[in-house]
Amino acid sequence: GYDLVFSPHVARLDLWRISGHTDFYRQAMFSPIDVEGQEYQLKPMNCPFHILIYKSRMRSYRDLPIRYAELGTVYRYEPSGTLHGLLRVRGFTQDDAHLFLRPDQLDEEIFTLLDFTLFVLRSFGFERYDIYLSTRPEKYAGTLENWDLAESALRKALERKGLPFEVDPGEGVFYGPKIDIKIKDMLGRSWQCSTIQVDFNNPERFDATYVADDGAPRRAIMIHRALMGSLERFFGVLVEHHAGAFPVWLAPVQADVVPVTEKQNAFAQEVVAALRAAGFRAEGDYRNEKLGYKIRESQVNKVPYALVVGEREAEAHIVSPRRRGGEQLP
Repeated sequence: GYDLVFSPHVARLDLWRISGHTDFYRQAMFSPIDVEGQEYQLKPMNCPFHILIYKSRMRSYRDLPIRYAELGTVYRYEPSGTLHGLLRVRGFTQDDAHLFLRPDQLDEEIFTLLDFTLFVLRSFGFERYDIYLSTRPEKYAGTLENWDLAESALRKALERKGLPFEVDPGEGVFYGPKIDIKIKDMLGRSWQCSTIQVDFNNPERFDATYVADDGAPRRAIMIHRALMGSLERFFGVLVEHHAGAFPVWLAPVQADVVPVTEKQNAFAQEVVAALRAAGFRAEGDYRNEKLGYKIRESQVNKVPYALVVGEREAEAHIVSPRRRGGEQLP
């Protein structure tokens, strides 16, 4: 399982010097903020904070893997000309997680994360995606040996899973290689969302260790993972992918209860109350408008079901259901 954590929005600039962000990621960071002579930085990533949580006490090999998850808002400088609705913003929320583990746990953990990621994407209706193994960039931190070990672990997991993938040379992050999963919307456009990254470098920079079974300190390995990436971008893509016609479980309103006349309002209110009590998201349309108008509006709003209540239905304590496409159900 995961421990849910919360980290600050700013930190002293020294933290980002240790992590390497000031050397390798400066172009994507906002300018430092001077507070009483101390330089602070809006966080571009959550990972250094999670490392500090890990380092807050001694860890045993028996404790690992340790997994921290956070819905954390991060801030990255994007030129104004590249900003685009929810899809490209300067402040966004990541479903971020960082895992600390022993070397013998690395392969299985990556394999499990691939399963978890694909399960989440498919649950939201994304069946088409491209997978990339993004390798060492020109400007990187750490040793070639560690980079080769990390790339090998990611490649092995993809091959074991039998997933087709392409190598994306030089597109890894400065601290490690990664698996990127780019989902495709209904128009065939690709969007970068999910990522799994192996990091030998930050545990070394921060001296993140555990006590091994022989009593000696050993360096932990770190995995960065985001299932959806930017939640804002993910939901923007999701809206376009479904053209607003969300599956029933995801629709903001799952059913509109539509009385034919005001005489059926009381029973319609009972239906709405019963649906809500059962955990469904239902609304009632009690306006003094024609039935056809109210049903069309429900369809325009892409509500999955319209439940019509007329005189016959009210007397029999039933509803007449219709799908948003207009199909009347028995």
